[in-house]
Formats: sequence, structure tokens, C-alpha cells
Amino acid sequence: MPVSFSLRHPKPAAPATIRRWRRRAAWLARALAVAERDVSIVFTNDAEIAALNQNYRLREGATNVLSFAALDGEVFPGQPPGDLGEIIISVDTAAREARQLGQSLDARVFWLLAHGFLHLLGWDHENSQAEAEAMRAKELELIEQFSKNGRYFMPKLAINVDHIATIRQARGGHEPDPVTAAAICELAGAKGIVIHLREDRRHIQERDLRLLRQTVKTKLNLEMGAAKEIIAIALEVGPDMVTLVPEKRRELTTEGGLDVVAGKMKLAAVVARLQDEGIPVSLFIDPEEAQIEAAREIGATFVELHTGKYADNKGEERLHHLAQIEAAAALASRLGLIVNAGHGLDYGNTAPVAAIAEIDELSIGHAIISRAAFVGLDKAVREMLAIVETAG
Repeated sequence: MPVSFSLRHPKPAAPATIRRWRRRAAWLARALAVAERDVSIVFTNDAEIAALNQNYRLREGATNVLSFAALDGEVFPGQPPGDLGEIIISVDTAAREARQLGQSLDARVFWLLAHGFLHLLGWDHENSQAEAEAMRAKELELIEQFSKNGRYFMPKLAINVDHIATIRQARGGHEPDPVTAAAICELAGAKGIVIHLREDRRHIQERDLRLLRQTVKTKLNLEMGAAKEIIAIALEVGPDMVTLVPEKRRELTTEGGLDVVAGKMKLAAVVARLQDEGIPVSLFIDPEEAQIEAAREIGATFVELHTGKYADNKGEERLHHLAQIEAAAALASRLGLIVNAGHGLDYGNTAPVAAIAEIDELSIGHAIISRAAFVGLDKAVREMLAIVETAG
């Protein structure tokens, strides 16, 4: 959704909270069939919204939400035709109303966003009682829809079970079995299983891939390098999707994103070959504009944004990399790519990434398998799923 958020409150909400509100705004835009329109959402305080209320509505005092529709250039001269308008919400009033109604602030902000969107689309509650009742009914309908299926628009959690195979390969035996692990992950709520069939077969084996193709009930995502042998196996087995990743023999794990710009011709041929056989392709890339545009140009269906630099840093540097991921996700979504993300995500750093509105799925492996050594795989998956769904 082409939504822009700005904060003009002296005590702004936490970044994770704003990202959560943005995801709810994105859900509303989809539900109201205006996801391609531009909207500006401003969170401010009572003093500013009172001034706007006086200037534009000739009414004294603060209100909870104001909407200014960008129609015929009356409010925003020179704005592009795709603009829907602006929604301004007083966080002060929203918090006060939430306390009075016994709601969470998130619930109140969702209602104010819904109210604001409906005003931008021409709904009104001041002209007549009938219109007021119709608008209220529509708001309640949106709230009910979100409570039932809003999770659909939250990011899904896919589990990488490579490191179950790593433990198995350490002894060269049969246990633990990544096929069994995948079934446990799905039962715990995972929406996908990810495996990386490397050329050196250091963990996942062909046997694992073939059995998982038969047993996975959600979605099987095969990570792989663009090597002829692995491409042939993928075409034979037919996973639900393929994620092309860079692969170096000496690396412990994938060390960065694909350079799609430099390898455009080769990767375009691989993408076309796989997708011609009905296998959608994702490209694991760094969150950079040039890489995203190149991914779109060569026909990828998905991109998976590399979150390693975000995960490896702290403080301001981490926030800088998070902003890069947010910008990259927004760009990729505008270009028509489905956006996934992963690498280095754990129980302490996943929530801010999960709250990015455009991200469809998170791929997490090492942190969950490590946690499972202490609490069990089912619980480890459910704990991570709770983080993802709460952030969304």
C-alpha cells in the first residue's frame, strides 16, 4: 500500500507500534479495494488537531480523527490522481477514548483508521441519521472482518529445518529426521517449510527433499544455488517454490544476497526455466533498489530480503538497516513482487521486521532449532509464531 506515515506528537509511539498501525492501515486499504491509492496518515496531539478542527471545520477543541479527501484538487492542489487524501489522528484523544471504552490503544486506532478511510471514500455521519447508521454498520463490519481474517494479512512464518539435518549429519546416522521436524513445525502453526539443498550436501540430502515433497502440507520452499545439477533436481521434484541464493563452498551459511544486477542474464534464464515448469521463483537479495528492480526485470515472482545486517547490528545502526528493509519492501511491493524476508532473525529482533506492512513471509531456522534444544520444537515454533502475529 502506498501509505506514508508521519509523527507530529511530542511523545511519539514506539516504532514497532507505528509499524503495527501501518499494517492495519494496509489491511483496511485491501478490504476497501483502495490498496493502489496513496494516503497520508498523520499521528499528532490534541493541540494540533484542535487547531486543524478550528481552521477547517470551524469547531473548537480537539477531536479524535480528521479526514481530508483529495478530490478535484480542492484540498491538495497539484496532487496526483491516485491520491486518496489524508487522515489525521490525535494519539492523545485516542488514548483517552481507549481508557474510557476499556479498549487497547491498538483497537481504538484501528477504529479511527477505519473511520478515516470511510470518510475519504465519501461516507458520512453528519448529514442524516440513516447515513450515520450506515457508516457505523460499515465500521463494525470492518472490525468483525479484521477479527476473523486479519491474520491472513499478517506475515506468515516459514521454518528452515536445515539444522535438524546438520545435527543428523554430525553422526552420519538417521536421527534427527528433518522430515519429522517439518511435520512438527506444521502442526505447531508454520505456514511453510524451507530447506537448502547445497551442492556439498552438508545437511539436507536428496532423500529429504523427495520425502518432504510428498509429506509437506503447507508449502515447500527449496533454497538452492543456480547450479545445473540442482536445477535439474528441482525441475524433477517440483517444490512449491524455489529461492535462488548465492552459494560458496567454504561459507558457514549464506553470507549475503544474490547480485542480480551483475548476474542478470544467467539468472533470467534460470528463472524462466523454473517458472516455465510452474515453479515460482524468489531471489534472495540485499535490500537495495537496484537489486529489487533487477529482480522485477528478470521475471521473479518473489524477493526475499536479506536481514543479516539488521540482525548483526545494534542501536542506531540496526535502526538504519531496518529502515532500509522497510524502504526495500515498499518498493518491491509497488513493483508487483511478493516480499519475504529472512536471515539472522531470532526471538529478540524479529518483531520489528514482522511489523513491516509489505512483508508476506518470514523465513527463520537457526534460532528456532537452537531454542528447540531447550524447550522442544513445538514450543519453539509456537513462541516465534506468537512474536510474528503480535507484531503484525
